[in-house]
Amino acid sequence: MGSRDPRVDAYIEKSATFAKPILRHLRLVVHTACPDVEEAVKWGAPHFLYNGMMCHMAAFKEHCAFGFWKGELVLDTREGKAAEAMGQFGRIEDESDLPSDRTLIGLVKKAMKLNEAGVKRPRTRKTASDSRPEILVPTYLATALRRNPKARATFDGFTPGKRREYVEWLTEARTEATRERRLATAIEWMSEGKSRNWKYMKR
Repeated sequence: MGSRDPRVDAYIEKSATFAKPILRHLRLVVHTACPDVEEAVKWGAPHFLYNGMMCHMAAFKEHCAFGFWKGELVLDTREGKAAEAMGQFGRIEDESDLPSDRTLIGLVKKAMKLNEAGVKRPRTRKTASDSRPEILVPTYLATALRRNPKARATFDGFTPGKRREYVEWLTEARTEATRERRLATAIEWMSEGKSRNWKYMKR
C-alpha cells in the first residue's frame, strides 16, 4: 500500500495558482499507475519512490517540471525539451503541455519495472566542458543555495557543465558588489529552474 506525505500537500498549497492543478494531476497519475508508491520531499521538492527513487515534480514561478530518476531509460527525451527545465518534459505551464494520462501511466509503469529489476541510473553523458574537474562551489554560493531549497534542487540536478557556468560567472566578478548582484540573480534564476544561459535556449 502506498503512502501520501503531508509535506507534499503543503508544497502544492504553497505553489502558484497555475501550478496547483498541474501538480495535483501529476500526483494522481503517479498514484494511479503505481498504487504502492511512497511520497517524500527531497531537495525541497516532491519525489515519488518505488523500490528506490522513481520520479519527481517541482513548481517554479512560471512553470512546473516533472521527470524520471532514470529518465534516459524511461523515454527518449524530446529534442530541446530537457534543456528548458528540470526533468524530461520541459516547461510545463498548463496541463495541456503534458502527454496524455495513458502515456504518462505507461511511462510510470516502465519506471516501476526498471526499479523492480534493479537497473542502475545511467551516468550523465559528459560533454567537453563536463570532462574537466568539478569546480569547487564557493562558500557564499553554497550558503545561498541552502537558504533556497528550490534553487538548490535545480543546482543539484544540473550537469557538471551547467554548474560550472554559474560558478565561473560568480567567481569572475571583479568586485564584491558585482558578485552579490550576480549571486542574487543566480539564485532567482535557479529557483525558477533556469540554467545560466536560459535566455539563449529555444522555447
